[in-house]
Amino acid sequence: MKKTILSLGVTLFLCLTQVTYASSSVPNVKGKGAVLIEQESGRVLYEHNAYEPLPMASTTKIMTCILAIEEGKLDDIVTTSKRASSAPPVKLHLKVGEKQRLGDLLYALMLQSDNDVAVAIAEHIGGSVEHFCEMMTKKAQSIGAEHTSFKTPNGLDAEGHYASAYDMALIGAYALKNPEFRKIVTTELISIPTIPTENSVRHDLQNKNRFIYSYEGSNGIKTGFTNKAGHCFVGGAVRNNMQLVAASLGAGWGSRGKTQKYTDVINMMNYGYKNYEKVVLIEPQEEVATVPIDKALIKEVKLSCNDKVVMPLTQTEKENVYIKKVLPTNWVAPIKEGETVGELQVICDGVILAKVPLTAEESIDKAHLLDYIKQWLKK
Repeated sequence: MKKTILSLGVTLFLCLTQVTYASSSVPNVKGKGAVLIEQESGRVLYEHNAYEPLPMASTTKIMTCILAIEEGKLDDIVTTSKRASSAPPVKLHLKVGEKQRLGDLLYALMLQSDNDVAVAIAEHIGGSVEHFCEMMTKKAQSIGAEHTSFKTPNGLDAEGHYASAYDMALIGAYALKNPEFRKIVTTELISIPTIPTENSVRHDLQNKNRFIYSYEGSNGIKTGFTNKAGHCFVGGAVRNNMQLVAASLGAGWGSRGKTQKYTDVINMMNYGYKNYEKVVLIEPQEEVATVPIDKALIKEVKLSCNDKVVMPLTQTEKENVYIKKVLPTNWVAPIKEGETVGELQVICDGVILAKVPLTAEESIDKAHLLDYIKQWLKK
């Protein structure tokens, strides 16, 4: 009989269950909600009230940008509507009827946080602002951002517009995997249109994100402020081949809050790079284990691991982490090649950090009476 195994869900499921291990003093963070995650594993390295839905201001535009990249064409011509033109500052001052390439407008969206640009993009991609916001929320949910609801494409305060710090970091980590997105958010200066377009107007753009100028390895990504949200920031950086993403929502108000949002992210980044190192824990390999097979001529099935697990660990964790095989006592034929039979678990201090499936290397048919007779005669 099959032994009940933990549900595997997907091929590789990393347990992102708010577990952090502090090998040094925790970072000084003032944000109402804050989190630090490692991109490849998604592991949470630090969190403070990370899962509470909060207003997130213009960090919203991270989703606006990545969704436009995925759903639109960068050479599309976007025509400014009256609704877009009348959006409140900060704005590019697009004129009604002004035309710009979608790819060019994304620079204005992310470098200068222009609200009119966000509306123009939303109308172009979604047909309406409202439908585009529905697309944004659906996309967020698809990547695991469960405490997020978008009602505006620019982050201006609205009823039902919110996200958690964890969700914003998750969205940021997802967006940074896209080369076009990374190119946009790390650009310091650019003038649009980059390609002459009829009815276009020249705009000189400068990246207002001070983080990219001041932190080693920085690769973006987005600041934000509204009266309700306070100062917010989602930032990313790469050092030692480790991409970290940090988010601080509600870091403060006024000039102090404007600086604090950067300080929060920098303190979290420094904490992460000081205390964690990426470690290869599991690599793809054949014949990791065998399991006895009942009702088959072949007596056991060989199991393979097809996944790789790389996780950030502290020095203490590296000394205590181990891999556990979880296998059934036996399996009943038939079995198909690639079928999940067991799993490997990465465990540290009694906590499962990650788990990957072990799958059958070959298909094995169920044996019938005639098969046993033929086998006996052959012997």
